[in-house]
Amino acid sequence: MKNNWKIWLVLSMRCLLFPASFSFCVLIARKDFADISHWWTMIASAVNLVTIAVLWTICRRSNTTYLDMIRYNKSKKSIRGELLFVLVMLLAGMGGMYLAGALCYGEFPYLAPMMIAPVPPYLALLNILILPLTTTLAEDGLYLGYGVNRFSSKWAAVLIPAFFYALQHSFIPTIFDLKFMAYRFLSFLPLTIWICFQYRKGCPVSYIMAGHWLLNIATTIQIAVTSFFPEFYAKLIR
Repeated sequence: MKNNWKIWLVLSMRCLLFPASFSFCVLIARKDFADISHWWTMIASAVNLVTIAVLWTICRRSNTTYLDMIRYNKSKKSIRGELLFVLVMLLAGMGGMYLAGALCYGEFPYLAPMMIAPVPPYLALLNILILPLTTTLAEDGLYLGYGVNRFSSKWAAVLIPAFFYALQHSFIPTIFDLKFMAYRFLSFLPLTIWICFQYRKGCPVSYIMAGHWLLNIATTIQIAVTSFFPEFYAKLIR
């Protein structure tokens, strides 16, 4: 396969962009990484826009479209099948997080407090509109449309994109703590392997994107709740 290094570079770019973005914010704010971790949604949205721009450039140079790249099939849909797929995806996502929390922190269920920490309420509302949409377009476009479709070997097509898909979460937010980074990686690895496998097998990408969007909607709603009711967040982290 030609230009292997370009494929690996593109797949790993978010693993580089997140540490770079958080490091830049640390320098500007003159605070520690942990002190700005609750701003992860804003930084993630910015990185998502950069990712989408890169994917658009790749599509343009390849004389294709984003929809063609992700193999979007408008006619291949089943409401019942989509609902079942989304349900399994939500359960797999939650299960992975709980299992990783038990393995890394000895708590079940465990949720990293900074992931739902309060932000200014107006930003919390913007999060609900911006983060789920940009994350779905950026991550599924990159790791599925670009990643899975670049490999001819079945297992390479599943495992390599799934690895980077999970690894990027180790840096969202960027906190250089090995236990936290392992927790974030393990939280998503089962889900990303399953997603890449289903996509490689021919599952409609719309099913995956719908489930992905709902997972992120759930997160942004939690952040909105803690932002409007900080006393609720205080009770959670006791």
